[in-house]
Amino acid sequence: MKRYYEKYWTALLAVLCVQLCFPQSSLPVMDEIKACRLGITYDKTSHLIFPSEIRYADLGSELLMAGKAEDAHNVLRVKAAVRDFEQQTNLSVMTIDGHFYSFDVHYDPNPQTLSYRMGKSGSIGSEGALFENLGQSSPLMVETLMQRIYERDKRAVRHRRTRDAGVEFRLKGIYVHEGKYYLHTELRNSNNVPYRIDFLNFKIADRKKARRTAVQQTAILPLRIYRPVDQIKAGGSEHNIYVLDLFTLADGKLLLIEIYEKNGGRQLTLKIKNSDLLKACLLNNP
Repeated sequence: MKRYYEKYWTALLAVLCVQLCFPQSSLPVMDEIKACRLGITYDKTSHLIFPSEIRYADLGSELLMAGKAEDAHNVLRVKAAVRDFEQQTNLSVMTIDGHFYSFDVHYDPNPQTLSYRMGKSGSIGSEGALFENLGQSSPLMVETLMQRIYERDKRAVRHRRTRDAGVEFRLKGIYVHEGKYYLHTELRNSNNVPYRIDFLNFKIADRKKARRTAVQQTAILPLRIYRPVDQIKAGGSEHNIYVLDLFTLADGKLLLIEIYEKNGGRQLTLKIKNSDLLKACLLNNP
């Protein structure tokens, strides 16, 4: 009994010391991160779209399967690894901007929603997917900028045009935003015969073609096209926007935009110099 009381008083003194040394007001306060409920199923894949790139993801159990989408680093694919599991599990995600997301995951044989856009507060947001070829620019941002250029329809570049048999192809403007070029072009057809487009090429080529030497050319693929054009009607005109990755041209090189007519011979080649690229107008965020 004596030893029992010795242990009791020792424990009581230890508790009192802790309270004196660490008063309640000085104890660290933990902010609660509320978890979002997420229903998933075995036969369908759910997609979680975050405002920025995913750095870390942790599955609460082997009942879940998850992985980042190949070309969209802020999209997480999630589905059930086991049919009809009963217990609830969890999923945790951290993004590259430091935000943390928590999910309480349960099995739902027929979820009503399969795609979720997360806000930075953990709630449903309106951010779009960030595709690898667009870098940190969201498709919504790129689409908005292309639409702005198209609707303004301003001629910011002069004397960059080519003609062939009544068809004119001109460069109206070069813009730059977040490591991307936005090229504004226009096609005019003054003939009574429609101009039907077969295909269009972007490539970097030598300014001069030396004899007996192969012409070095590098093809460039547009990342996005706003208002693609397949035909210019008789007496009509159309303009559109092309988005390219940022680059500059070495000495003796040109950027060529080639348009080929379908079942016809009216080929147009627009030549753009490095000085044109360096004078690109800066676009502000919408």
